[in-house]
Amino acid sequence: MDLRASLEADCTPDTLFEWVGGLDTYDRWLEIVPRTTDAEPIDGDPGPAWHVTLRGRLGPLARSKRLRMVRTEHTRPVGEVPGCAVFERRETDGREHATWRLTATVEPTATGSCLVMDLHYGGSLWVPLLDRVLTSEIEASRQRLRALVET
Repeated sequence: MDLRASLEADCTPDTLFEWVGGLDTYDRWLEIVPRTTDAEPIDGDPGPAWHVTLRGRLGPLARSKRLRMVRTEHTRPVGEVPGCAVFERRETDGREHATWRLTATVEPTATGSCLVMDLHYGGSLWVPLLDRVLTSEIEASRQRLRALVET
């Protein structure tokens, strides 16, 4: 599953990047992420790691998943150069896991900044539920994130 979402906001790219460049803020604006905590770093992690709890509900069905995500790229926006943060699933249990990759790119616009988020999920578990939950959550999260960065 590959999903792309975007947001235009009346703020500087640096302000917007502060909210999407580290996973520790996602639980404040993304309802399907009710909790993020710092994860113990391991050798080979190129950046900080977080335990991210994902929770989705569709009618009577609810699912939760806990992922260990590591920031593998981090470039702050400077002038006209976009900022980019990439987070990838890196578990420590020695088992094979489905790929999760989230890319957040922030660039300047004439009136503020634009965020483009790309999510790749390489598994097959929950795909119908996940797709529906994410689609409805994107609209609500746009409003919450915009309210945070434009105040």
